[in-house]
Amino acid sequence: MKYVLVVHEGPEGLATLRDPARCGPYMGAWGAYAKALVDAGVFAGGAGLQLPETATAVRKAAGKVQVQDGPFADSKEQLAGFFQIDVPDLDKAIEWAGKSPIADGGVMEVRPAIVGPN
Repeated sequence: MKYVLVVHEGPEGLATLRDPARCGPYMGAWGAYAKALVDAGVFAGGAGLQLPETATAVRKAAGKVQVQDGPFADSKEQLAGFFQIDVPDLDKAIEWAGKSPIADGGVMEVRPAIVGPN
């Protein structure tokens, strides 16, 4: 079954990503995590995202499209990326999420994927 591990960085992780001295080692840990997923044969896709301030939010209100610069989130955590994995069950997906190097205050959301036709 396919699951998506959604990475939500908290304030500490975002600060690390903005600090050139700390960013390299932190991203290296994420690279090692991605390699472990590939080596285990469970990696099915994914991507990291640039910092939240590069986002553009597009929404519809009253049938009209509205565009806003920056992320649209009412929380301290910001979407940072995702991994799609193919594992037998939720327990295995949670196990992989628990191995992530996410910084304190971050969240790794585990959600079953809806897989459409190829």
